This record gives sequence, C-alpha cells and structure tokens, in this order.
Amino acid sequence: MYRRIRDLREDSDLNQTEVAKVLGMSQTGYSKYETGENDIPTIVLIKLANFYNTSVDYLLGETDYKERYPKSK
Repeated sequence: MYRRIRDLREDSDLNQTEVAKVLGMSQTGYSKYETGENDIPTIVLIKLANFYNTSVDYLLGETDYKERYPKSK
C-alpha cells in the first residue's frame, strides 16, 4: 500500500507537501504514511482514492485494477 501511494504521487508529478496540503496535514505526517511508519486512517485512504481517482482496494493492493469503481445508485 505504501509503495502505491508514493507511486501515484510521483506519477502525478507531486511532492509530499502538495499531497499533504490536499489532506489537510503536515508533510512530515504524510511522509510517515508513505514509509509505513504510521498506518493510514480509513478517512485518509478515501481522500487519497478520491484525489487520485482510484479505489481504496487499489491503494490497499487488493486489486491491480486502477480505475475507480462505478458508484451504485
């Protein structure tokens, strides 16, 4: 999971400070998510999935399907 969020950030040409700002946190706090030093709270996983337009399952490594699932009605 930690590798995936770093790869998504780098693929988007963003630095940790920019992603941390989107999440409303410090760069240091976000860095600890990327290194696995801190577990990522569910709400942050959802925010990251929305930001990168992917699924939480993709972030968690449960699927290699990068596209977002369609929302149910």
